[in-house]
Amino acid sequence: MNHKIKFIIAVMSFGTIGVFVRNIALNPAEIALFRALIALIILSGYVFITKNIKNLIVDKKNLLKLFISGAAIGFNWILLFEAFNHTSVALATLSYYFAPIIVVVLSALLFKEKLSFKQVLCFLAATVGIVMIVYTGSLEDGNIIGILFGLSAALLYASVILINKRISGVDLVARTIFQFLAAVVILVPYVAFTSGFGILGLNFIGVANLSILGAYHTGIVYCLYFFGVSRLRGQQVAVLSYLDPVVAVILSITILGESILPIHLVGGGIILLATFFNEFKRKQVIR
Repeated sequence: MNHKIKFIIAVMSFGTIGVFVRNIALNPAEIALFRALIALIILSGYVFITKNIKNLIVDKKNLLKLFISGAAIGFNWILLFEAFNHTSVALATLSYYFAPIIVVVLSALLFKEKLSFKQVLCFLAATVGIVMIVYTGSLEDGNIIGILFGLSAALLYASVILINKRISGVDLVARTIFQFLAAVVILVPYVAFTSGFGILGLNFIGVANLSILGAYHTGIVYCLYFFGVSRLRGQQVAVLSYLDPVVAVILSITILGESILPIHLVGGGIILLATFFNEFKRKQVIR
């Protein structure tokens, strides 16, 4: 399959995640746990089938970073799924796409990286977009809680991006396997001591959607995404990645029947444009 087509399938699939999560009657933490577990099994099987076991050898320095970033991924999913529960998939997704802008700000604060005029301008524009999304109408209908969960997920994912930038010499699939393993290790006791396990009470529709979320959206789609990123030009990745939020917004309105105000769409558009111009050469947002 053409690498561009693989990447397009991946990013469009990410845009459908919210629809599947809505059909899983479990606590967000438990959904995140089984998403990581199912994907871990799929990716581990892929490594064994392709006989790339040697790629799983990781030094201790990188192992610690992988564990921390994996734990962050797990809780990032929890926050994103909570966002889906409290607001529309469209608003949750648009809020989540503030992550690349957060990366720029944190890089300046934590690593003393200089901000260019373009980066400052994009940050200000994206902030205006967020303010428009957190419109007074959202305060009245309770969407603000979901938007805050989405922004919190974006902050946590930004930390994952920053940690991954410090990991070198690790195969992309192997990196993902270790991160999902860390997520499982952290989330098992977290779920046990918080919401408890309700997987046995899940109906057929819930099981089917959870299986698709873990096996397809996370196991298979992650592979397609990484293959695309490694073989496509940065500009192609930047442009095609925006199919994700576009699909999410369309499905939110057409399939889930969720309403969204024009000001929210304008605000979301500003965030995506600001992110696009800021991250044109290295756009990566994974859900």
